[in-house]
Amino acid sequence: MRRTLSAVVTGLVVITGAAACSSSSGSSGASHSSSSSTATPPKEVNPAGDIPDNQVYVAWSPSGGGYTVKVPEGWARQQVGRATVFSDKFNSVRIDRSAVNKAPTVRSVRSVDLPAIRRSAKNVVAGDVSTVKRAGGTAVLATYRADSAPDQVTGKSVRQDVQRYVFWRNGSQVVLTLSGAVGADNADPWHIVTDSFRWA
Repeated sequence: MRRTLSAVVTGLVVITGAAACSSSSGSSGASHSSSSSTATPPKEVNPAGDIPDNQVYVAWSPSGGGYTVKVPEGWARQQVGRATVFSDKFNSVRIDRSAVNKAPTVRSVRSVDLPAIRRSAKNVVAGDVSTVKRAGGTAVLATYRADSAPDQVTGKSVRQDVQRYVFWRNGSQVVLTLSGAVGADNADPWHIVTDSFRWA
């Protein structure tokens, strides 16, 4: 039995070797092309919701001026009431500007802003509220989770991580709200956006 199996295996090796010789008998260029294609590094595959590392950012300012901020190039732009929203798939950057007499504090965001968010969004679970420094100034940062608005085509919602930065100067307040699917690693892109904010 072992001799029979050995003979079969030997036969397979001979056939395989012959096939290999037959395919390599073509032009040397084809053989070289096949070997270089195996050496090509695989393309980067980003999990759903991850913003690519090579994403380009462009400066944007509202028609009335007052501030500038970098947003991802190529994202869809939409006006939602007084807010401007840049979005792509699971991610969005929402920018709201309003007149506010007093500078925001951790306490005011907890007691006023978050309750308003709970009334307007679904399944809100609040996270931390803190003061953070960015290149354009100090902001009050609130983190939370909420369901996204239903997709216009599928009607499905996505669970999202949200970062909400409130910048204030001389009675003017700008809120940057950054949203992405839970599990997406967008820490660096969100830092690029928020660190680019400048009062004009």
